[in-house]
Amino acid sequence: MYFDIISDIADIETIAVDRGIRELARLQKRYGRGRWRKRKGIAPVRLADGTARIAELHWYEATGIGRKEYKIKRFLD
Repeated sequence: MYFDIISDIADIETIAVDRGIRELARLQKRYGRGRWRKRKGIAPVRLADGTARIAELHWYEATGIGRKEYKIKRFLD
């Protein structure tokens, strides 16, 4: 699903760290080694059809590498 994040992500929480992440080996192979975290937060997004909605987002993040692989888990409005 294609989407753009319209503004800042709020209510950011860490879901898992390092070995708690199921996709850790794939992330390290694709983006490099780092202290990977799976995180979630809430942000307004613009969908491919142009509608704007508030969604819960999940993504992976590591120091020095940045945020990768955003995905919409559910819509909140």
